[in-house]
Amino acid sequence: QVQLVESGGGLVQPGGSLRLSCAASRNILSFNVLGWYRQAPGKQRELVAAITSGGSTDYPDSVKGRFTISRDNGKNTVYLQMNSLKPEDTANYYCNARMTGWITYDYWGQGTQVTVSS
Repeated sequence: QVQLVESGGGLVQPGGSLRLSCAASRNILSFNVLGWYRQAPGKQRELVAAITSGGSTDYPDSVKGRFTISRDNGKNTVYLQMNSLKPEDTANYYCNARMTGWITYDYWGQGTQVTVSS
């Protein structure tokens, strides 16, 4: 049983910063890709950050330069540092852990709400 638990969401003003955490119940090195997704009401879930087992990162243009994904293997935790937050960043943020083999399988956290508003 794999558990992913997000935390760190909340209400922040535009231009503010927030750091999200995702604690995994097992060694995060067992996953091929770790990532963060977000979903706003009425919109599709979108990838906002990903990091591969090799350390490569990927960000969409909407967050590039503002968001940073990182991990602490010893703590089995993935982080998402969000700076210069904008109202359009408001969404429920989900942690994702992907295993790639014969097929690709994704594990998901329960989500943490981020609201950017004045």
